[in-house]
Amino acid sequence: MTVMTTVVELDIPADRLAAARSFERVPELEYQIGGTIGDAPPLVWLSGPDRETVRAALETDPSIDVIASVTDETKPDRSSTDETDDRERWLFRLVFGDRFKLFERIVAENGGAILEASGSAGSWSVTLLFHDRDSLSACYSLFEQYEFGVDVTRLTGIDDLASAGTPLTETQYETIRTAQELGYFEVPRRITLKELAAELDVSHQALSERLRRCHAALVSAELTGELRPTAIDP
Repeated sequence: MTVMTTVVELDIPADRLAAARSFERVPELEYQIGGTIGDAPPLVWLSGPDRETVRAALETDPSIDVIASVTDETKPDRSSTDETDDRERWLFRLVFGDRFKLFERIVAENGGAILEASGSAGSWSVTLLFHDRDSLSACYSLFEQYEFGVDVTRLTGIDDLASAGTPLTETQYETIRTAQELGYFEVPRRITLKELAAELDVSHQALSERLRRCHAALVSAELTGELRPTAIDP
């Protein structure tokens, strides 16, 4: 079944979302976040002058908690379109503050998903996916109510998830979205795996395997920085 979806790209000032202090301290700092799952702290690629400067900027920013430096190794920044750009980047697991969490909750409670978020030069660029325009409109109204200062830079209607740049198939996306809405990823969980399986009308084992595939696809996309659509459900 084909599902009409809407992808919206937003610009949000850092002082309304997260990381304003770190941008002030290191103007060339850049964040790159893949899609988020529930309340799990995201893996974030950071680029800047050097690793020590980047970490110091993170640790002095009240809107960020550093959970872990995932690797001490550096990696070339493949996200840049400039082939001469040889900046390095470092992978951290971060917890963002209340404003970012509120933003995530508004999106999730209105049936949306965060596909990607990147920050640079004191501003965030966020890509969201919704299954219908009504949900998007409700979400946008709440952004205005809570004064996020969002600026819509692009609005696209698409007829398949592959065009949205997500590594999940339609079935996987629906599973993750339903699990999020029903509180499976919350701590403590509001629904068990068995109850979620009944809600989705699949077996306990099939759901467990599907969730593992979803997690593997999203984590792989975050670690590689390459979101590749999957055409066929495994």
